[in-house]
Amino acid sequence: MKISNTGLAVVAQQVNKAYQNKKVRTSLQAVDNLSFEVPASTCFGFLGPNGAGKTTMMKMLYGKVQRDHAERLEVFGYDPLHEPLEIKSLTGIVPQEDSLDQDLTVRQNLMIYAGFYGIPKQKATLRIDELLEFMQLSEKQTTAIRALSGGMRRRLVIARALLNEPRLLILDEPTTGLDPQVRHLIWGKLTGLKKQGVTLLLTTHYMEEAFQNCDNLIMMHKGKKVLEGEPTALILENIEKYVLEVMHPPEQLSTLCSEEIRMEMTENRAFLYGNSFKTLQNCSEKLGTHDHYLRQSNLEDVFLKITGRYLDEGS
Repeated sequence: MKISNTGLAVVAQQVNKAYQNKKVRTSLQAVDNLSFEVPASTCFGFLGPNGAGKTTMMKMLYGKVQRDHAERLEVFGYDPLHEPLEIKSLTGIVPQEDSLDQDLTVRQNLMIYAGFYGIPKQKATLRIDELLEFMQLSEKQTTAIRALSGGMRRRLVIARALLNEPRLLILDEPTTGLDPQVRHLIWGKLTGLKKQGVTLLLTTHYMEEAFQNCDNLIMMHKGKKVLEGEPTALILENIEKYVLEVMHPPEQLSTLCSEEIRMEMTENRAFLYGNSFKTLQNCSEKLGTHDHYLRQSNLEDVFLKITGRYLDEGS
């Protein structure tokens, strides 16, 4: 295995990918000069809205999409343009779509997939038992896929991605549409995998998911990296500590609050940012029974400050 002596699982330098629309003779720059490094045995996140380029970047890593240009792109020392099979043998993929066989049972789906990796039947049986227990699906192993809930299907897809004992697990929006209980269950399992030495790449548009799981992350917008760092540090360095959200703000809102407060407005909500909890609390008291709440700032506040609160054309 060509693992880099730098301890990095992934190295990407100035990666570019554009999609051509031949009908209207235009192109979309899906990934624009993107650079990042992922240390082994960490969770690295790609955070951004739909269309930010997250999925395209992931697909370039395991060779499903070919890059247009890159100064360097390596996964465990392998170049996905020339050595995709080597990368796939070390990687587990959790795509947005599960592509499970609806007519087969949970165990049958996993057995077929184990065959794709050439895992001997006896070894596959033991591995499947381990993964079903790990993902809390043992009691569902003889259940047909169509009878599973969305959360169970998602856990099964993660189990499927772990069959070959990957060094790298790529998860493309793994908890989209799931209820909070299942989401937190999956987060716990990801933490366990990282402790076992698995490197995780996670794409998401859930700010809480990125904050809870990622050691480092990049925020993407229109194919570009707009920020990179450890989640807590990004909040401390790029946004005020507290925010007062006011729903359907009154016209006199600006006169009720101190000049120390920075205000952002949408059509039906105001966001008042400040580093003094007491100052924002005084403002909230002046609002009386008006619908509002005071909270700590989070990654979503950072992202919206950097990229803006309104949709771009075509978003």
